[in-house]
Amino acid sequence: MTMTQTLLKPENSTLLMGIRWETYQALLLDLAENPSKKLTYDRGLLEILTPLPEHEINKGFLGGLVQTTTEVLGLEISSLGSTTLSRKDLQKGIEPDECYYITNEELVRGKIKFDFNDDPPPDLAIEIDITSSYLDRLTIYAALGIGEIWRFDGEKLFIYCLQDGSYQEQEKSNVLPILSNSVILNFLTRRGEKGENALLREFREWLENQKIIEK
Repeated sequence: MTMTQTLLKPENSTLLMGIRWETYQALLLDLAENPSKKLTYDRGLLEILTPLPEHEINKGFLGGLVQTTTEVLGLEISSLGSTTLSRKDLQKGIEPDECYYITNEELVRGKIKFDFNDDPPPDLAIEIDITSSYLDRLTIYAALGIGEIWRFDGEKLFIYCLQDGSYQEQEKSNVLPILSNSVILNFLTRRGEKGENALLREFREWLENQKIIEK
C-alpha cells in the first residue's frame, strides 16, 4: 500500500513514550468528557491529538453519507461515534472519527457496554487525516479487526478493506457496495457549493435512482 499524499506536520498532536496501559486507561477516563482530545495508543506510545475544525466538518458530512445510505437502502445501523476501540492483550487503542456496525448490527443491538475481546469490532470506521500522525493508525485498526476504513486527507478519499490481516485499497465499499470512492469524493468535495442538507437531499435522490437502475 503506497501513500503519496502530502499531509500537514502534526503540530496539533503530542507523542508520549513509555506510557503504561493503566496510565492510558486512566487518561481515557479523565478525558471522556473532552471531545477536543483524541488518544491513540500503541505498545507504550501515546499520541494526543487536538482535531482541527476542518477535521470535524468532514467527519460529520461523511457520517451523514453513511447514515443516509443505510436509511435509503433499508439497512439497520448502530453508530459508536468516536468510542475508544482498544484491547489490552494487543496493547493497542484508537478513537475513530466515526464508526458503525452495519453488517454485524444485529449482533450488538441494544448493547451499551463493549468488550472488544469478545464483541465484534465495528464494520466501518471513518478517518479524517488532515494532519499526519506519529503512529501508524491503519496498523492499529488492522490489529483490532476493523473491516473497512474510509480515509480522507483533505483532497483524496481512500477506501481500505481488510484482507488477510492488512488493508487493500479498493474502488468500492464492501460494507455499502452501492458507494464507490468517486461517488463519495464527489459529494464530499462539493460540500462548499451548497448547504449540507441540500447536498444530502441530492445524495438521497442519487441513491433512490441507483436503486431503480439496479432493479
